[in-house]
Amino acid sequence: MNKSNLRVWAAWAGLLAPLLFVGVFTVEGSLRPGYDPLSMYISALSLGPRGPIQMTNFIVLGLLLLVFTLGLALEFPAGRGPRAGRILLTVVGGLFLISGPFVMDPTGTPVSQMTVHGTIHGLAGGFVFLLMPVIIFVYLGRFRRDPNWRGFYVWTLVLGIVEAGGVLFFTAVSKAPAAAAAFAPWMGLIQRCALIPFMFWQFLFAWRLLGRSRQAVQ
Repeated sequence: MNKSNLRVWAAWAGLLAPLLFVGVFTVEGSLRPGYDPLSMYISALSLGPRGPIQMTNFIVLGLLLLVFTLGLALEFPAGRGPRAGRILLTVVGGLFLISGPFVMDPTGTPVSQMTVHGTIHGLAGGFVFLLMPVIIFVYLGRFRRDPNWRGFYVWTLVLGIVEAGGVLFFTAVSKAPAAAAAFAPWMGLIQRCALIPFMFWQFLFAWRLLGRSRQAVQ
């Protein structure tokens, strides 16, 4: 496979990653008996007899993001910002791979009773949410300077701000016991609001890369 075709395949992987991930947890959450997407975390879908569906969803997302980074390496062969962004996105892809087999503990599990796999899942998820807005802003400077990507600058700026706000609010609410209790009926929704802006940005990023990759093939 030549580099031009690899860029196209990588862009498709980047497009499918958010679509499949959000689509699967949305559909599975609506079909799962006893699951409330407004109050329950996405990772809670990994629990129970149907848990392998969401576990696989995490793994597929991680693999697709790793393939997407191959296209980014070809699109941005130089520059500290894109290199850092690619490394961080690779880390996030790896963390999603970890989040699959290492399932969360049920919500409300005391710290003293948390399992090893639940602790690993929690740490992986925490780093994912921390890195998502960072990745967006790391690319912001390159998009502003690069004439081939300048049209994506505004989208990146807006979604970066929205993503950062969503992650800060989700983190603040989830880490404060009083706030977590007050917002308990909405924690699933709050988590999704902190995740989906990044997934939308990832989709748009891949869409733009696909367009440029197709031009390179022609």
